[in-house]
Amino acid sequence: MYEYLSNNCTCTYVLGAFVLLWVLVWFYRDNLEITKVSEKHVFVTGCDSGFGHLLCKRLDKRGFRVLAGCLTEKGADDLKRATGPFLKTCILDVTSTASIQKALEWTKKEVEDKGLWGLVNNAGRSLPMGPSEWMKIEDFENTLKVNMTGVIEMTMNFFPLVKKARGRVVNVASVLGRVAANGGGYCISKFAVESFSDCLRRDIQNFGVNVCIIEPGFFKTQVTSLEPIERELHRLWNQLTPEVKESYGDKYLDKYIKIQRLIMNTICDSDLSKVTNCMEHALLAVHPRTRYSAGWDAKLLWIPLSYMPACIVDIALKLVLPKPAKSV
Repeated sequence: MYEYLSNNCTCTYVLGAFVLLWVLVWFYRDNLEITKVSEKHVFVTGCDSGFGHLLCKRLDKRGFRVLAGCLTEKGADDLKRATGPFLKTCILDVTSTASIQKALEWTKKEVEDKGLWGLVNNAGRSLPMGPSEWMKIEDFENTLKVNMTGVIEMTMNFFPLVKKARGRVVNVASVLGRVAANGGGYCISKFAVESFSDCLRRDIQNFGVNVCIIEPGFFKTQVTSLEPIERELHRLWNQLTPEVKESYGDKYLDKYIKIQRLIMNTICDSDLSKVTNCMEHALLAVHPRTRYSAGWDAKLLWIPLSYMPACIVDIALKLVLPKPAKSV
């Protein structure tokens, strides 16, 4: 009996030592950073505001040669005023093939024979979001053009430059690319970003290029601003037929908006650096991670929920959302 217990203790110590060693090695590898940052170019989309705007400022301070794609002249001017002389901007609409091609040619001239160290597909839109039955096909398409097709087209066009530098593609998905919590094109597009990134990573793993996925939780940006969310919900409601409105009931819209306000005011985090820290690590680390979950709601709520049986998620959302007047 004593010998049996002794052997068990020995196995426990060995296993504990192995786990501790593995953790120490992981932390060491995770903190290794690349050198010669000032010689590396990074292209970021969606830099007018939010994550992209903050990331560009931080990468500029780090010494990267930042190439920022902005949708508007005002966004580009605001960013240039907040950064140093080495950051450069271009006007980019990721839904336009001509705009992407123009940005690509400009980038080729900027990087010359060095290639592109990083491509950060950050540009995105969330609206309209709401019950799926309220949507028209163009409501889905408007979001998919930015969040899905835009990411794919940007990546496929810029990839030869990234491949030349043996750099990184950093795609911004979402926790709603793990849990489909509402209707519209947003969740669909973020699931697509997840799968596209996984396919790309596996296809190019022999070329020394890393593909990283950023999965932010809920943060206070234009994407989660209540005013446009409520405006779009009213627009969707007003385009419904009288029969569909009747099935939901006159009070459904007001209840739905109240729940959106509660969720956004309770969950949304104002610290955008939690997301940009992940982006920076993906660009700076010698061994970047495949996925980065940004925000406590992502780590403690959405990611664990994504591993639950579908029936559990269905019940949770059913408890949160209002019931239609003519529900079963």
